[in-house]
Amino acid sequence: MRPEAMSKRAEPAIRLARPEEREALEALQWRASLANETDRPHLEANPDAIDLPAGQIAGGQVWVAEIEGRLAGFAALIEGELDGLFVEPDLWRSGVGAVLVETVTHEARRKGLTLSVIANPAALGFYERCGFAVEGEAQTRFGPALRMSK
Repeated sequence: MRPEAMSKRAEPAIRLARPEEREALEALQWRASLANETDRPHLEANPDAIDLPAGQIAGGQVWVAEIEGRLAGFAALIEGELDGLFVEPDLWRSGVGAVLVETVTHEARRKGLTLSVIANPAALGFYERCGFAVEGEAQTRFGPALRMSK
């Protein structure tokens, strides 16, 4: 992308998710998850894996990135853990994910917590650029992942 084109990209507005957005956020989660080729077979075989609990939204644990009124992505922070980070695939590498990570990092610090994530190995570079360091491995429902913190 040319530098002048990047400078015209709108900065995402961050706010807490609203209960009536749950279905739209889950649909975004589906699009983002299925766009990752390594995750697609697991999710197609286990559609129940896509779930954004209403209680997380009601509890103020889900932050939404919006660009010009469009849902661009969201992140969930559960007791110091980045429990989910999803960005519309056409907005990958646009800074939306980094802004969401910055938001939940600030919220975790405000509560005196270290931010951790169980990261898909495919996202290692992204999380490292956001300041996370690998602490070890974790086993997830769909295979090995990286335990990271910052």
